[in-house]
Amino acid sequence: MDSVTKRYPDGTVAVDRLSLEIPDRSITVLVGPSGCGKTTTLRMINRMVEPTEGSILLDGEDIQRRPVTALRRSMGYVIQNAGLFQHRTIVDNIATVPRMLGWGKQRARERAAELMQRVGLDTSLARRYPYQLSGGQQQRVGVARALAADPPVLLMDEPFSAVDPVVRKGLQDELLRIQEELGKTIVFVTHDIDEAIKLGTMVAVLREGGRLAQYAPPAELLSAPADRFVEDFLGADRGIRRLSFFDSAALKLTTDSVVPADATADRIAAAPDPYLLVTDADGRPLGWAERDGQAGGDLAAERLLPYGRPFVPGADSLRVALDCAVLSPTGWAVAVDDGGRVTGVVSQQTIGEAIRAAHTERAAHTERAAHTERSAHTGSRTHPRKDEAGVAE
Repeated sequence: MDSVTKRYPDGTVAVDRLSLEIPDRSITVLVGPSGCGKTTTLRMINRMVEPTEGSILLDGEDIQRRPVTALRRSMGYVIQNAGLFQHRTIVDNIATVPRMLGWGKQRARERAAELMQRVGLDTSLARRYPYQLSGGQQQRVGVARALAADPPVLLMDEPFSAVDPVVRKGLQDELLRIQEELGKTIVFVTHDIDEAIKLGTMVAVLREGGRLAQYAPPAELLSAPADRFVEDFLGADRGIRRLSFFDSAALKLTTDSVVPADATADRIAAAPDPYLLVTDADGRPLGWAERDGQAGGDLAAERLLPYGRPFVPGADSLRVALDCAVLSPTGWAVAVDDGGRVTGVVSQQTIGEAIRAAHTERAAHTERAAHTERSAHTGSRTHPRKDEAGVAE
């Protein structure tokens, strides 16, 4: 997008000289307050809205040179509430674009059935109608329909905003899984900064009037907001969100206070901490018990404190680990493996130390990268460039 502007006849400017380079095979998120031009920008990409000024290039070709119908059919489009045809079955909704492109009915329906499985829909739903599905299921149908003709570009306009938080998280996870498999170029509009941070490879923050405030990877956005507007939009818990990009694999876990429900009195007395994490025979957490006053073999599950939510080191971030510790009545987070068996526990204090170490390492990495860039820049000025044969130009 090169200096793209959308100005309406009454003088309203919805998008103002917007320039963006959207990388291939990635998710670029447009985020910002209401009225900042997010949806207008998205619709200019498939020419549902025509720009007043500027140009939009797709793989180097101006989209104005392509027939608008062919352009739109080459791009998947997903909107709020799915926008399904209520008089068509699910399988025929998904098969809409392939049929428009001339596919035979059988081939289009086979493609639809394949995509139902890919987006996590049981094929038994194929003959149902949209009103017979839940909101989350309808959104999955919308994603499947957008993918049906295998378009290289997928446009998504707040596709998950109308469903509840639990379903929304599932749809976000499903989109990330599908993207890992298919590698589409996705432009995603949302007003939810958490959704933008979770999904985006790149995030474009727009301010009112359709002007670009900042365009950066999520981690950079959180660590270095461009100005006060971006900082305020990210919110007061920006530092907590940033922990999503710090790995929990290096956390120092301890098993000294992890005991089985039938632990002996000596084993309980030997625990160094005031609380014990009690596990069942398979090593799965049951709850916390106060060490003092406990007798061996008497750690009854009904008298235990809840252990909160466990995390998986390496798979979960430091943000998740910290959240687990905060939710725990003891201030300790429980670490488990993929099978739910306890691998250790970690205190808020230890997590805090890991956060400080991660910040220090990230700062050092940034400084090393900057030094390398400065050195390369200096070298490019002081040494002649050579061609592949080693001859100075």
